[in-house]
Amino acid sequence: SCLVGSEMCIRDRVTSNTYADNIKIATEGAYPPWNSKTSDGKLIGFEVDLANILCGYMKKHNCTIVEQDWDGMIPALKAKKYDAIMAGMSITDERKKVITFSQGYADEVASFAVMSGSNLEGIKTPVAINLSKGSNSATLNTLKKALAGKTVGVQTATIHQNFLDSGDVGKVNVRTYKTQDEVNLDLASGRCDVALAAAVAFTDYADKSGKPVVLVGPTFSGGAFGNGVGVGIRQGGDDAIGKRDAKLLKDFNKAIDKARKQGIISKLAIKHFGFDASM
Repeated sequence: SCLVGSEMCIRDRVTSNTYADNIKIATEGAYPPWNSKTSDGKLIGFEVDLANILCGYMKKHNCTIVEQDWDGMIPALKAKKYDAIMAGMSITDERKKVITFSQGYADEVASFAVMSGSNLEGIKTPVAINLSKGSNSATLNTLKKALAGKTVGVQTATIHQNFLDSGDVGKVNVRTYKTQDEVNLDLASGRCDVALAAAVAFTDYADKSGKPVVLVGPTFSGGAFGNGVGVGIRQGGDDAIGKRDAKLLKDFNKAIDKARKQGIISKLAIKHFGFDASM
């Protein structure tokens, strides 16, 4: 409680109204088709469309989507610069140590990619490896031999970099980039032999640029690659903001349930990815 008109009372009311009526959702704006920008800087993509729909379901009238560089995404969330992350962020055990996640709203399988004509095109293996269910050692051994000594481009601070650093595909020269766009450009220019990212990131780049990018090897999911993509939210605490964050998590989960049941997520995925990636 507070004395009406006191500084403390005014501050409490402002804080309460701010957290009740305003949600800031961060996205990278550089990971198409999950999220990207138009030439005039407008944020667009699957997650931008989905975020607006989820906010409508939650009846939050002042929902704002803001841009944030990938490598500062979680630190800025913890610093309360925004309230949630929707940026193609996979739900992993490592990330769950520092933030919490909504239920997953989309699947993201990873794949290696090369340019057409590369001698690595020969490692096409129509296998889907779910690392949570055990690895396919024969396929991984084939990859190790093919990638030995190769330069592999990958976006920094991602599950894809973590996988390369784990050594599961042998000794490769890992070259990191700030954004996926930079990975794509260096792959196309030949500055890296092969790249690793979400499969749809490569197919989207190939479709929009006309570059002959080819997916090779198996697709990967589970384990180090996480369990789908979800909304990242601060871990709730005992203070007012922490309780509000815990409530926000419940609101997002309810909204995702509604969007899934109404077929909205499926429609958005088909629109942006060309297939149903909903969970």
